[in-house]
Amino acid sequence: MAVDPSKLSMAFDPSKLQTQIDIKPPPPPFFTESAAETLQEPKLSFFASRYRRPRRRRADTWLISLFVILHIVAFMATMVVNDCWSKSHGDCVLKAFGRLSFQPLPENPLLGPSASTLDEMGALRRTFLTENHQTWRLFTFPCLHAGAIHLVINLSCVIFVGIHLEQEFGPIMVGLIYILSAFVGTLVAALFVEKRPSVGSSGALFGLLGATLSALIQNWEMYTNKFTALASVIFVSIGNFLLGLLPYVDNFSSIGGFISGFLLGSVLLSSPKVKEVAQDKGGLMDYDLKSYIKSRLRQKLDRPVYRSVSILLFGLMLAGCLIAVLQGINMNQYCGWCRYADCVPSKSWSCRDMENSCETMASNEQLTLTCMDNGNFRVLPFTNISQARTNDLCSVICS
Repeated sequence: MAVDPSKLSMAFDPSKLQTQIDIKPPPPPFFTESAAETLQEPKLSFFASRYRRPRRRRADTWLISLFVILHIVAFMATMVVNDCWSKSHGDCVLKAFGRLSFQPLPENPLLGPSASTLDEMGALRRTFLTENHQTWRLFTFPCLHAGAIHLVINLSCVIFVGIHLEQEFGPIMVGLIYILSAFVGTLVAALFVEKRPSVGSSGALFGLLGATLSALIQNWEMYTNKFTALASVIFVSIGNFLLGLLPYVDNFSSIGGFISGFLLGSVLLSSPKVKEVAQDKGGLMDYDLKSYIKSRLRQKLDRPVYRSVSILLFGLMLAGCLIAVLQGINMNQYCGWCRYADCVPSKSWSCRDMENSCETMASNEQLTLTCMDNGNFRVLPFTNISQARTNDLCSVICS
C-alpha cells in the first residue's frame, strides 16, 4: 500500500513536536533542598545548632577539656600538700582518703584544704601584695579552688558553658576569653582582697558566662530557644555567686571576669550560623544563598562603633586595674559595704578584716589555744604543731 509523502511529513512536523513536549530547564548546579531550608529557616537552637557537623563537635572541645584537667591536677596537688592526716593529727573529714582527706567543716565548709595550704599554693592576701610584693600570686590565684564542692560546681559549669562556646566559635576565641577574663578578674579581686586568703578560679567561668550573654544578645534574632539560654546563664551566674559568699571563694574575681567576658565576647564572637553555612555549604553557587551569607557578614561588619567601644572599655579596664594593683590601692577604704558582696557573716566564720591572735599554753602533752579577742579556747591533745597550723586553728577559734 502506498503512503502519501505529504501526510508522512505532516506527522513528523518538528514544530508540532515542540509544542507537545514540555522541556524543563536543568536545576541549578550544587543547589540542594537543605540549602533551600537554610534560606527559609534562618533560626537555630542556641545550645544545639543543627548546622554543626558531628566531626567538628568532637574535635572542638579539646581546649575546655584541657583547662578542666589542669584545674583537677592543681586541686589534687593542693590536697597532697595539705596532708590533713599528718598536719592535723587525723582531725579530718573522710579519713579514708588518708593524705587527701579534707579539713574539718568548721575550718573549711567546702571540703578543702586549710588556709595555710591555700597560702602556700598561691592564694591572695593583701599583705602578700602590699608588704611582700608577691605579684606571682596574680597568676596562681585563678588556678586554685577552695574545696571539692567548689571544684565540682565550678568545673561542671565550665563544661556546660565552655564546650558550647568552643563548638560554636572555635577554641582560639574561647581560649582568649577564658584567659583574659581570668586575669582581669584576678586584678579586680586584688583591689578588694583582705587579710584572709581567697582563690578566684570562678573568674574564668564568669568570663565564659559574660561571653555567652554577649553572643546571645548579638545574635538574638537567630535563636529559637533564646529565653531558655538566657535563663540558664542567669541561673548558673546566681548559683556560683552565692557559692562565692562562702569562705575562701572570691566574688570580686567573678564580677571582673563577667564584665571582661561580656566585652570580649562583643568583639570576638561572630554569628555561628554564617560560619557553619560557609563551611558546610561552601560549594553552593546559588545566588540567593550567596546573597544571604553576604548580608549576614555585612550585618556583622556594620557594627564598628559597638565593637570599638567594647574593646576600648576592656582596654581601659585592664590598664586601670593593673595600675591600681601595682600602686597597692585598697578599694575597701572607699567602699565599706563592698565586702558583703564577697562574704556573708555566719556563726561558723567571720567576715571581719583583722589579724587574729591567740595565746598558747602547753602542759601535759596538751596545747591550749585562747583567742585574745573573744576569749574562746580549744584544748588540743598534742603539742607538736607548726606555726602555720596554729594560725589556722586560731582563726577558727576567733570566728
